[in-house]
Amino acid sequence: MLRTPLCDLLGIEVPILQAGMGVYRGLVTTPALVAAVSNAGGLGCLGGAGLLPEELRAAIRAVRALTARPFGVDLIIPTQLSAREGSRAAIRADIQARHPQHWEFAQSLFGRFGLPSGEIDLDLTWTEELTHAQARVVLEERVPVFVIALGDPGGFMPACRAAGVKVAGLVGSLGNLRRQLKAGVDFVIAQGGEAGGHTGTVGTMPLVPQVVDAAGDVPVVAAGGIADGRGVAAGLMLGAQGAWCGTAFLAAAEAQLHPVHLAQVLQGRSEEFAVSRIYTGKPARTFRNEMHKLWSAAGLEPLGMPHQKVLMEDFLHVARREGRLDLVSNPCGQAAGMLHEVRSAKMIVADMVAGAEAALRRGAAMTGGRSAA
Repeated sequence: MLRTPLCDLLGIEVPILQAGMGVYRGLVTTPALVAAVSNAGGLGCLGGAGLLPEELRAAIRAVRALTARPFGVDLIIPTQLSAREGSRAAIRADIQARHPQHWEFAQSLFGRFGLPSGEIDLDLTWTEELTHAQARVVLEERVPVFVIALGDPGGFMPACRAAGVKVAGLVGSLGNLRRQLKAGVDFVIAQGGEAGGHTGTVGTMPLVPQVVDAAGDVPVVAAGGIADGRGVAAGLMLGAQGAWCGTAFLAAAEAQLHPVHLAQVLQGRSEEFAVSRIYTGKPARTFRNEMHKLWSAAGLEPLGMPHQKVLMEDFLHVARREGRLDLVSNPCGQAAGMLHEVRSAKMIVADMVAGAEAALRRGAAMTGGRSAA
């Protein structure tokens, strides 16, 4: 079996970690998917950012009903926000007062696409009130692994230690890494810009070895553009102890992805997944659709998070309700160009492990060495 010290740290059998991916009021990474990855020997992970606290609690308990093995929860806890507190209504009012052109543009989208005007039926958004409430649920439920994206885990570490929860920090640069190491995380996920969703600008190949060198004894997991065993092996050769894979599991049978978005993943070319700030205010790689073109033509700079998210979510809520998923954000990485079919999560994990072992053997054979697999 493909095994690294990270497996011992997390209590898993193979160093394959499924990235947590979430959507509004639901889960792409369903409890069934998370449990299937963990049951296959890897680490499944819930993407909880789009859930209210009690919805997240229910999802965690649903995972526990399906597996006794370790799993994680991935939350977005940004350090830089355009508003740290306030209701959605208050942020809407602030946008209308201070950014009237942005407001008018977003409202014009309803008429442009023949959709009825409406508002999302959710008052909370990504302010500290919501993200800290989500984190409390993770700790109260004593989830084995807590993955923190975009943020500083320092304030959560004492409670995580008391609850026996291991913490991972996701980094896209050495600046991010310093913050994670100072906080004392158990391991870091070095995510290259090829990744889907919120991501940085440095590619996986140059990022991972820099993070490995700077992290010292803290284990590093490679992420960004890894969708098969060859990518896993490459990450290991760069010094990582495992692979964090998101896009590959969007094509899992257990994932909950709308058919329109699944078709974009399976049929899209790598270059069709572009980074922009139009959906959340933070740079995120999504399928390039009509919304990207309209924002570019409007000449408006997207607002910060959560202002941009609030600005867009009323329209996106209606578009989703009316079946216009072609207009809704579909976070996905450039590795989508490698995906062409739906498979079970168990098969995806098994193929990654076998492919990594085969790649390592091929590398050893090409250089005249002996396989360590």
